[in-house]
Amino acid sequence: MEKSKLATSGAIAGVLALGMAVSSGQALAGKPGMEKCTGIVKAGMNDCGTSKHACAGQAKADGDAEEWVYLPKGTCNKIVGGKVKAKK
Repeated sequence: MEKSKLATSGAIAGVLALGMAVSSGQALAGKPGMEKCTGIVKAGMNDCGTSKHACAGQAKADGDAEEWVYLPKGTCNKIVGGKVKAKK
């Protein structure tokens, strides 16, 4: 009985941690003072979809000019290869 209780507690903790990680990424994206920075993303580390795919974390190659991440304003221009994505 004790082992199943421990397994259940671990599973619940894992689900809660995953939910917090996902919601913190979404909150970051909506904060004022952030900008989209392209050309610096590592494979699998993009923040959202592009014309190549629909979701975050699906970048196939490092440094793809279309992939982007949110950074505090002014940071992107300080990174070699980084370009602020123009607003539509």
